[in-house]
Amino acid sequence: MVKTLELAITKAANLPEAAQEQLGRELLERINILAELRAEIEIGIQEFDAGKGEPLDIEEVIEQARAKHAKGR
Repeated sequence: MVKTLELAITKAANLPEAAQEQLGRELLERINILAELRAEIEIGIQEFDAGKGEPLDIEEVIEQARAKHAKGR
């Protein structure tokens, strides 16, 4: 295991049980999200390698991202 993760687990073990449970749930959720993203990336790579890629309009991509994630706009 990575030293940073081992340190985090050691420190978490000293927290109250409720806090440990919350941390565990949050960590599992984050791990699941990362696994889903990796799977989606792998599918995208396979599709690209199979010639299914399409040119992107980077300005449109940026505009969509801003519309989706902009705060206070």
